[in-house]
Amino acid sequence: MSYELLLDHIKKTTALAQVSGLLGWDQETKMPSKGGAQRAEQMGAIEGVMHARRCDPRVAEWIAALDISALDAAAQVNVREAQKAYDTATKVPADLAEALARHAAKAQGIWAKARAAQNFADFAPTLGEMVNLKRQEAQARRVGDASLYDTLMDDYEPGMGSSEISALLGELRTGLVDLRGRIAGSGKVMPVLKGDFPKDRQMALARELPAIFGYDWQAGRMDIAVHPFCSGNGGDVRLTTRVDESNPFDCIYSTIHETGHGIYEQSIPGADRLEPAYSYASMGVHESQSRMMENQIGRSRAFAGHLFPLFKKHFGEIGVSNADDFHKAVNRVRSSYIRTESDEVHYNLHIMMRFDLERALIEGELEVEELEAAWNDRFEADFGVAVDCPANGVLQDVHWSVGLFGYFPTYSLGNLYAGEFFARMQADITGLDAMIAGADLAAPLEWLHRNVHEHGRMKAPGQLIEDVVGHKAGAAALLGYLNAKFGEIYGV
Repeated sequence: MSYELLLDHIKKTTALAQVSGLLGWDQETKMPSKGGAQRAEQMGAIEGVMHARRCDPRVAEWIAALDISALDAAAQVNVREAQKAYDTATKVPADLAEALARHAAKAQGIWAKARAAQNFADFAPTLGEMVNLKRQEAQARRVGDASLYDTLMDDYEPGMGSSEISALLGELRTGLVDLRGRIAGSGKVMPVLKGDFPKDRQMALARELPAIFGYDWQAGRMDIAVHPFCSGNGGDVRLTTRVDESNPFDCIYSTIHETGHGIYEQSIPGADRLEPAYSYASMGVHESQSRMMENQIGRSRAFAGHLFPLFKKHFGEIGVSNADDFHKAVNRVRSSYIRTESDEVHYNLHIMMRFDLERALIEGELEVEELEAAWNDRFEADFGVAVDCPANGVLQDVHWSVGLFGYFPTYSLGNLYAGEFFARMQADITGLDAMIAGADLAAPLEWLHRNVHEHGRMKAPGQLIEDVVGHKAGAAALLGYLNAKFGEIYGV
């Protein structure tokens, strides 16, 4: 009986969280611009109710009354996650939880306006308050001698601390810098697209792609947002993308990327059951699904052969005359201001910069007033280009405005996991390139369902990786893939 009471409580709390998620989706896609203040109060009110439910003393009583060993595996995961949520919630004062939710809803709109106005000073006080609130949250939640940053990061990649991530990123950085140097030294210039790429045609092409990658349109939709994201799970998984009429690759690959997230959320068995066991393993695993679809599959020479004629159909002349040149244009390596538009060689360097800066912010080693200068200095040192405007620099990402500190490193973990998964997939599936070239992804999707999706949160992320590839995640598989791919393209 105790488990049934606990489960009913969990499911109703999860349903409220999903309502909050829908409000967040609406805010970034459909909400009138004057609705921000109301939305902040709405989000704060819902967070207050959810916080009260998470730290309801009956949760502890129900768990204490259970013989956990007598429960099945899914029920044990549900109890474990309920205990974790209870332990976290009881440490965070209710007024702080509500203040964070209200401020995140308000801050997102302020960030968007500051980004449009190209003025970090318009956003800095709001960001400063968010950093202050997240420091308070981390201080309340920290266990033992855990750092404030590691405390926050545990929300996104359970069990992995910043020291382990730093070691992985250090190994990856060494290989990336070497590859980038060899590419620069090659002197080769890649083709670029030239033509007209109006919004309506970009979106028409973008809407053709999700179904190829296994996305179920009857369980989702796609809209435009300032910063692309995926929202929801089970039977309601919503994609967003964005359009730059001078760069159609931004729209197309943002769409493929978010589709990767979407098919994971649609494919977890029981994802609509409102139980923690039927949720995603971690944000790093989540990101591995989007990055593999975007890069290992979507930017491959095999898929370029399918995508090239689609570009010709929708846009006419595009400045390249064959699939080989199209593939080179897709994979052109250059320093880019924007993380989401970055090539695979530079992408993780963007993440490493954000990881270092946000960790310094949370640990009090860097103040918000110093952030823009610190960003600009680090970017020029790492990428060899001076930042030309705040929207291309410190204001480009939405994450800090909504308090997602500790989230950025999961992007690089996702790349590392994707490298591991794809190497194993290549070994397991004969004729994979031919399947991708024919846009027939049934076999790779079945492989992902069997090895990743169907496990939900039944396995810890590290265990999931080891069970699939036979060892802990490292940088070797990703670096091997990148060196082979760009070595062929650039002759290095």
